[in-house]
Amino acid sequence: MQNKEEEFDIGERVLYKNNQLIAFDKPAGLPVTSDKTGDRSMEQLGQIYCKSNIGLIHRLDRPASGVVLFARNDKALATLNEQFKDRKVEKVYLAAVAKRPEEDEATLVHYLKRQGRSNKSQVYEQAEAGAKRAELSYRYLTSSERYHLLEVRLHTGRHHQIRAQLSAIGSPIKGDVKYGFRRGNRDRSIHLHAWRLNFQHPVSGERVSIEAPMPTDDPVWAGFQHEEE
Repeated sequence: MQNKEEEFDIGERVLYKNNQLIAFDKPAGLPVTSDKTGDRSMEQLGQIYCKSNIGLIHRLDRPASGVVLFARNDKALATLNEQFKDRKVEKVYLAAVAKRPEEDEATLVHYLKRQGRSNKSQVYEQAEAGAKRAELSYRYLTSSERYHLLEVRLHTGRHHQIRAQLSAIGSPIKGDVKYGFRRGNRDRSIHLHAWRLNFQHPVSGERVSIEAPMPTDDPVWAGFQHEEE
């Protein structure tokens, strides 16, 4: 996958920062952490920006875009890891699909089993040995000429969960050929965007909400923004 690091200023991607945490708006195509390609990652660029090490709290698929949060010290890392483990962090995504789901709002429950060789999650309707329960809620927001925009809230954090579960109901994400979309995007991105992240500040305990605006440099996302005007 094409590395996007040359195409943006890391400072312009900062969404939130203080002494404990820093959040970036990750562009599609950039890995969150180092992978087998050797391409520079969001984590490495963040360390250059902060001039210090930062701790990875959660992941976001390389082809997707949006909010990625890092810790700037061990205490913040431990506190946020605990919040994620206890499901106290609210994660809201935007997904563009070609086929509008039959229901405009629903909660999906499946069982996912990760396939190591293909790096894909197999979806089961019922509990299966080795499969983990996956739950999300979605609601329809709007449509452009060709695509439909869904808001997705994760209730569990499974491998490729949104991609696999939307595909299971016949609405794979645009560009996601791994999960059944008919054609890939030229840059191998997918139209999945980590839109909002809500959590408790590790020191003050106050509720923090971070939002990454819908990308404006992509005609599919721009089409939805035009419809909302």
